[in-house]
Amino acid sequence: MPKSVPRETVVITGGTVGVGRATARAFARRGARIGILARGREGLDSTLRDIEDQGGEGLAIPTDVAEGDQVEAAAEEIEKTFGPIDIWVNNAMTAVFAPVKETTPEEFRRVTEVTYLGVVNGTVAALKRMLPRNRGVIVQVGSALSERSIPLQASYCGAKHAVRGFTDSLRCELYHDKSNVHVTMVQFPALNTPQFGWVRSKLDRKPQPVPPIFQPEVAADAIVYAAHHNRREIIVGGSTLQAMWGNKFIAGLLDRYLGLTGYDAQQTEEPEDPNRPDGLWSPVPGDHGAHGSFDSRAKSRSIQWELNRNRGRIGLGALALGTAAGVAGVMMRQR
Repeated sequence: MPKSVPRETVVITGGTVGVGRATARAFARRGARIGILARGREGLDSTLRDIEDQGGEGLAIPTDVAEGDQVEAAAEEIEKTFGPIDIWVNNAMTAVFAPVKETTPEEFRRVTEVTYLGVVNGTVAALKRMLPRNRGVIVQVGSALSERSIPLQASYCGAKHAVRGFTDSLRCELYHDKSNVHVTMVQFPALNTPQFGWVRSKLDRKPQPVPPIFQPEVAADAIVYAAHHNRREIIVGGSTLQAMWGNKFIAGLLDRYLGLTGYDAQQTEEPEDPNRPDGLWSPVPGDHGAHGSFDSRAKSRSIQWELNRNRGRIGLGALALGTAAGVAGVMMRQR
């Protein structure tokens, strides 16, 4: 860990798989103390080894983020072990791939409890500790789908929209209170995570992320950046930007377009196994890691994100070039 980087205490919900796993590794490389909240014991144990291998310290706590008392107890244990929480990353999620007409009220409720109320529970636990100290950062893991919904994922899209509304309200309250606690939301494109193999699916074919697909390390890099830079929101991926702006100006056209293309775009050519286990109500056994099954199609970098992250330097460079061109022009006219 570089001497200039303070030793932080970080909490990551859903920290054993996909984006959460990649984020745990990224913070560990900074020497952070990391509390990992997830349900599956095997995933927790493997993530703990990853954190230690990367130079961090870890504390793995079996937690269902839908249960507020479990989240509160986990936060208490993390602070007793590592001290004050500096960064809280709300990342836990679940989903059901199915048309609305085939999704039960119980399935909608469960996805909402994990993907939305899990964020609320994590945020409340973080605020309880950060507000009295008047410092800390809460990172909400969002999605392009928090702005532009797509077919077959109504439960997930609805929950992500709720996260956005909740976060905007909280941000206003923090401004009102002149608090130094910062909340930010990071909006992601399609990512190559294992979720497509363990979320509940009622589709005929195996689900897939809508291309272009990016590796979870791209998301992890943005989360670490968001935790250390005072940005209201961070958008990752040109496709995310297109979805958000498209929904502002051509929402009706997108409804029709996604109605025509959205079903096939979210399914591979392989038939789905209707009897495979899913993680809606209980964790799927095993350690699922950070990557899904789309490595051959996933991009390891996003040019849009790199430009976004370095926009200050790019702006200064453009200003310098513009100034140099202006000076050269004046000199030429004088000659």
